[in-house]
Amino acid sequence: MLGVIATLTIQEGKQEGFEALMRDLAAQVKAKEADCTFYELHKTDDATVYIMLEQYTSQAAFDAHGKTPHFQELGGRLGDFLAAAPDIQVLQGVN
Repeated sequence: MLGVIATLTIQEGKQEGFEALMRDLAAQVKAKEADCTFYELHKTDDATVYIMLEQYTSQAAFDAHGKTPHFQELGGRLGDFLAAAPDIQVLQGVN
């Protein structure tokens, strides 16, 4: 397993649009990526900071995620909302 923690800082006032975009993306991932076993957005105590938790069956599944048409299209729109570059942590599962 491979886990991903993505910390996303959003521009003030753009949270609603960002959440809508991420709901659409999560629905596409869940419907089309069987090797993504968890994909969920979480709010933090800071109204502009979100955490996306992701889990994939393998590195190949994670790599494929970034190349899917739905991620290219919807993920490509993230820049409209971001206040800073995402902080992405990739974690190897311990079995």
